[in-house]
Amino acid sequence: MKKSNIFLFEFVSGGGFNQVDIPASLFCEGYGMLRSIIADFKLLDFEINTLLDYRIQKSLIKYLKADFIEQVEFHDNYIKKFKKFVKESEYSYIIAPEFSNILFDLTKIVKDNDKKLLSVDLEGIKLGTSKFKTYKFLKANNVNTPRTHLIPSKNGKLDKDFIIQKFKKIKSPIVIKPEDGVGAENIFYFENKQQIIDFFYKNDDNLEINRNFILQEFIEGRDLSISLIGNSNNDIILSVNTQNLQIKNQNSESKYFGGHTPIENCKQIRNTLNILFDKINLSKFSGYYGIDFIEKADKTKYFIEINPRLTTSYIGIRNVIENNTAELIWDAKFKSLSSCEINLKNFSQFSRIELNSLNNETDPDVMNDNISILMKEIPELVTPPIKFHNSNHDKNNQYSCFIATKTKDSKSSKKRMAEIINVLKRNNFTLLNQ
Repeated sequence: MKKSNIFLFEFVSGGGFNQVDIPASLFCEGYGMLRSIIADFKLLDFEINTLLDYRIQKSLIKYLKADFIEQVEFHDNYIKKFKKFVKESEYSYIIAPEFSNILFDLTKIVKDNDKKLLSVDLEGIKLGTSKFKTYKFLKANNVNTPRTHLIPSKNGKLDKDFIIQKFKKIKSPIVIKPEDGVGAENIFYFENKQQIIDFFYKNDDNLEINRNFILQEFIEGRDLSISLIGNSNNDIILSVNTQNLQIKNQNSESKYFGGHTPIENCKQIRNTLNILFDKINLSKFSGYYGIDFIEKADKTKYFIEINPRLTTSYIGIRNVIENNTAELIWDAKFKSLSSCEINLKNFSQFSRIELNSLNNETDPDVMNDNISILMKEIPELVTPPIKFHNSNHDKNNQYSCFIATKTKDSKSSKKRMAEIINVLKRNNFTLLNQ
């Protein structure tokens, strides 16, 4: 009997950046998601096809359990290869960023070719991609959400006077970020008027004029996210996760470093959120998606945005629930989720770690051998330490890796992470973000 054929595509590692630099920090999350979802669909006995950027080290290819992998070369039009794989596959699953309509456009190709889509459909992407539309959606559903304004332009630049005016009215710290941004990308934090003035004096010409930006009230509290799988009839919360975000540091870029799952009292919080979500129509978000929110000190929750795609927390969640997450994604599209019960049996810390290497090794064979050794010593390495030579982003022997633990509780995870760090140090790596 012939196996069902599925095309699993992740934009960053799959050739979407084939003609520009890939920061290792961005690649290691993308590769980690791709590797994880391929492994989960492989357990469902699919025949799996995927695309991979030509710069990916050979040693990483063998950790992808795909049946067919085609490289996207520098001179390739990745869209042409993407269309070819869509047409040759019965099913498609797309992991891509929302900015510049990338996720929407790739998903539309699947729909236009009458193929079966397992990721979030166009309606959900259209809503989730726009942070301002999401804000209005949450407000219309009487959900706590930070005050948000779409920033107008003035003389081809963001209207600084409008920002200062709204800042004075909000009377609290604010953030400015792209209206279609992803994760912690280009988030700028301000506590006073002078910081806004100084920022625009230094950075006005560097802001992407072709993108819309929003101004949003900054809510002080714990950065959390919910991972859900839903269809037109039901939404299931898989887990509630922490988010390790670096936003407040005005002297460096905002960054996302992972998190852990589940949070303490996860079952109780899931029950509270289920009651809330029963009153909201989330039917546009079929499949796997995420919701970011802030929990204040008084336990009040403020919802920030809806991510209409597989999120990085998937790498940790698949380690903590009894169910195969790929099977849940499948059931959301073609079966019923109503009788599905999610049991959390483990704990996972999923972290992107930035490293410096004390070695100056450039021989590919030696580097591949080193990766193989590390992967045996640290099976939790979803993406081993990597850098892209000749990249403007990865200088001074700086590497990135992604780790996801699988332990019985938080204490065991911390202990295991300490052991992993010692192994990295023994292999001549020093940690930059720990």
